[in-house]
Amino acid sequence: MNKIFTYHPCLCAAVVMAVAVSCAKDLGNYNYTDLNGPSISGIPETLDVLTMQTLAISPVIEGGLPEDSYTYEWKAIDRNNDNTVTEIGTEKDLRYRVALSPGAYSLYYTMTERESGIMWQTTSSLTVSSSMSEGWMVLCSDEGRTVLDFASAVTSETYRDVLSDNPDMPQYNGPRRIQWLSSMTDASSPYYLLTDDGATRLGKDSFEWTEEYRLLYESGAGEDLVPYSIVSAGFGKMIVSGTDSHYCETMGFSGLYGSAVNKGFESSPYIGANVLATQIYAAVYLLYDTTNKRFMGYCPLLERPDLGAQEPLADLDTMGEIAEGMASPDEESVVGTAFDQYPEGYDLVYMENTRYDPGNASMGVTYAILADGDSRYVYGIQCGDMLRYADCPYVLGKAYYGDISGCTGITGEDNLFAFSSLGNFLYYSTGSTVYRADLSAVPVSAEVQFELPGETITCLKFNLYQNSDNSKKSYNLVVGSETGSGEGILRIYEGYDSAGDFTGATPAEEYDGFHRIVDATYKERIY
Repeated sequence: MNKIFTYHPCLCAAVVMAVAVSCAKDLGNYNYTDLNGPSISGIPETLDVLTMQTLAISPVIEGGLPEDSYTYEWKAIDRNNDNTVTEIGTEKDLRYRVALSPGAYSLYYTMTERESGIMWQTTSSLTVSSSMSEGWMVLCSDEGRTVLDFASAVTSETYRDVLSDNPDMPQYNGPRRIQWLSSMTDASSPYYLLTDDGATRLGKDSFEWTEEYRLLYESGAGEDLVPYSIVSAGFGKMIVSGTDSHYCETMGFSGLYGSAVNKGFESSPYIGANVLATQIYAAVYLLYDTTNKRFMGYCPLLERPDLGAQEPLADLDTMGEIAEGMASPDEESVVGTAFDQYPEGYDLVYMENTRYDPGNASMGVTYAILADGDSRYVYGIQCGDMLRYADCPYVLGKAYYGDISGCTGITGEDNLFAFSSLGNFLYYSTGSTVYRADLSAVPVSAEVQFELPGETITCLKFNLYQNSDNSKKSYNLVVGSETGSGEGILRIYEGYDSAGDFTGATPAEEYDGFHRIVDATYKERIY
């Protein structure tokens, strides 16, 4: 909202003196002088502009003195960081080529009468965006070369190979994932590029890069870690590099990944964690021991003296016993009766964290697909908070078990899988076909959702949005495919209103012209 005020220090002093005199003796004789001040209009209350565009504003001034009787100032105050003030104009009309960083600003226009020093001011809200402030980050492979394209929601254009704008950035090959970690991460560089050659952060505005962004600089042991994904929960985050699991505490930006936490076994590339709860103090992470073929729990805060300096890594039965020992007699540590024993002896095919919370305990289900020969089983395990101080009342949950061996094509070597946060659903692809299995049905079977004739599906996922305004979009199915000619196509299928049924659905969004799509993550506005 625009506000106009006047201010003059001598005038204020005169008012104070007048009040003091009137208190001593009120003669009842008053003289009033009207301020013949200008009226400012014609400046919108909210403005949106792209970087490098010209912001042109011509205020309408009514009343007051001639134009040259005033000085003029336009200034932008950054509302995102430290209220930095930037002067962007000193003329009555503003003509400014926007060089501000993307973000939210307060725009002030001030007229000051030269002779008296009296000021008139108006305020507006200014949002500065870049063409890459919002949209799909599409990670592709050009015969192994990592390519990051960007489908902008701001300009509706697609920008190709945006990392090539960084002349000093090394070429990374073997793309794995593009991730956004906003929590407990350097706000100027919250995006992570993961590849076979290593990992690096990218800048928030246009994916800019410096040498210090390499994940090597986040390794306490000086190892050049090569993660498959980064999973955060509570005050920490975990990765698997090779067959070793590493933990990083993020209570401060100085946190570094330590040496491998798995002892005597090799870890699978997947890590389970609670991605639903907003407050977790002593998070439990879920690892899979591929040597002994069993789930393991890791709670790093158990090493702290105030928690008994206990071993932080244990099988899930032992982790449950530790939790019971720390609980009061009337507290449950492990909830759920979907299965009696934690599985052992199976090969882990796939694992994914979701926000699906059937018990309303702020514990998203982590689903795991396990194999025993040609048989396939799904287990749903919930990870909570060892201390139960905040969102989670339990430490572990046995949420789901199902036999999916009867699902069509479920044993395919090139299958891709995705679990929904909307309900108890598994989606998977074989070649050009997407199936859905309702895990609540008995027996579990699969039904075709749609086919993409002549194409091969290369990416299947649900993007978990972070801004609350976009929460319903987390149920949209994201599909990347490759045509026979090698063109990558990204399609987004609406999931909330359809209750997760994509039978015969047409995409709500579609983008083409990519190389082979490996991953796609939506870049939301962070201001």
